[in-house]
Amino acid sequence: MATMETEPTPAFDINGVRWNPVSPRLTTVRVVTAVVFLGIPTIIALIVAVIAGGWAWAAPAGLALITLWALWLIPRQVRAIGYAEQEEDLAIRKGVMFKSLTLVPYGRMQYVDVSAGPIARKMKIAQVQLHTASAGTDASIPGLPQDEAARLRDQLSARGEAKLAGL
Repeated sequence: MATMETEPTPAFDINGVRWNPVSPRLTTVRVVTAVVFLGIPTIIALIVAVIAGGWAWAAPAGLALITLWALWLIPRQVRAIGYAEQEEDLAIRKGVMFKSLTLVPYGRMQYVDVSAGPIARKMKIAQVQLHTASAGTDASIPGLPQDEAARLRDQLSARGEAKLAGL
């Protein structure tokens, strides 16, 4: 799998770690979702604007701008997602404007979920969700190819069991 190239930021970079990117097909999934959820209200607002006229044109114009902004932002967000399997923990990096770096120790993992909605399944990608004792831990990796998601699920489960057995 190719490595991810982004600008290094000291608080969000780990020395010597090579980040694995998610599938670029996640961009397609997110774009389709955005177009559906923003496109339908835009069409409804456009119909209302044609009938009512005047200031009613502000709603479809605003929704169209939001849609264009989402279409510009989504590819950047997807390129910013990365993960790295380290010796003691899994590192997950996300975010363009609001960056986050999550380190999940293998010994803290309780179970690992793999999920995919209908569009993601069509694009042959899945999301790996890690569950820990802390309800506030956001440890998910969206947009993994299905075979990589299955491999990561098995690998993380095995490492988690090994770390728990060593306690």
